[in-house]
Amino acid sequence: MPASLRSIVPARRLAVVLLLLLLAFTLWWMLFRVRTVVDTVTVGRGDIEVSVTALGTLQPRSYVDVGAQASGEIRRIAVEAGSVVKKGELLVEIDPAVQQAKVDADRAALDSLRAQLAEQEAERDLAQVQYARQRRLAAQDSVSRQDVDSARASWRVAVARVADLHAQIEGASSTLKGDQAQLGYTRIYAPMSGTVVTLDARQGQTLNATYQTPKILRIADLSAMTVWTQVSEADVRRVRPGMPVYFTTLGDDRRWTGRVRQILPAPPNPPESASSDSSKAASAPSAGKVVLYTVLFDVDNADGALMPQMSAQVFFVEAAAHGVVLAPLTALQAVADTPGRYTARVLVADGDIAVREVGIGVHDRLTAEVLSGLAPGDRLVTGIRHERAAAGRFRW
Repeated sequence: MPASLRSIVPARRLAVVLLLLLLAFTLWWMLFRVRTVVDTVTVGRGDIEVSVTALGTLQPRSYVDVGAQASGEIRRIAVEAGSVVKKGELLVEIDPAVQQAKVDADRAALDSLRAQLAEQEAERDLAQVQYARQRRLAAQDSVSRQDVDSARASWRVAVARVADLHAQIEGASSTLKGDQAQLGYTRIYAPMSGTVVTLDARQGQTLNATYQTPKILRIADLSAMTVWTQVSEADVRRVRPGMPVYFTTLGDDRRWTGRVRQILPAPPNPPESASSDSSKAASAPSAGKVVLYTVLFDVDNADGALMPQMSAQVFFVEAAAHGVVLAPLTALQAVADTPGRYTARVLVADGDIAVREVGIGVHDRLTAEVLSGLAPGDRLVTGIRHERAAAGRFRW
């Protein structure tokens, strides 16, 4: 083999070895090298709110159920559901025949008693004159003492009959007033201004008001509504009178606001079993059943967009902050025995990790308002992990 050829062969072998080493290093760098990955989240600005959520139902703030105090057939209904009425406006007329007959009979009886009273007053006056005459004659010894006593007794009987008739007239007058009131009840007028929201009777229907007052219709003032909200026993302690609250309704993106007016001290009574003793209180809720308390707040409804029985998604606002620096709670570590103080690991410009003390304000389960220690744009370290380089390249 020529000398020149013998010098070329080792050079080729060296090149192959170097190539294999380079290939092996490249494969190790790309696939098997372990690298450190720092997971971060960027601090920014935003709004945060801590609230209690519940479901509610809208009801008119002011309403009245109009019933019938007189029995009889409904002759005319002057309104319908949705009618706007003024206070004192005629709503319903009931056939007054029975009540009118009672009033006429009372008046006739009263006139009869008055006529009897006039007759008895005349007899009383006559008896009084006769008694006075008998006394004068007795003073002259012209009549016996028995005649005087008889005249006196007749006069006193006449006075008693007059008094009895006066009492009967007062009783008859009271009866007449009561029957006149019943006659007046046959015409039902609006007790308040508002809208007729329900109408439960029909023209021609016969009402019996002897034992209970039949409900005819309901009038409500729809310019102001009350939201009846059911809050669970786990959250009701977080709600207090005067707390700001807002709600939304189905199919409407608008937000209505108000303030808590009242928290009812007891949950609504559950229906009692028909076989239970009437003297016993309502039974305790069954095990596992959530107890709900009623919270009331009012809202203006000048535009009439809210209607009775609408469902509402209610939010009682415990605390809120707007346009503040926000950070995730998962990137903060609480400082022991120091409420409201936390530490955070921040990735600085040169790739190092710095630990800072952080003060927070309003916070929920995921996010916190940053009062000190961080600024918008800071990158918080949420985790440090080690992985092979191939893990980031090949993912299924």
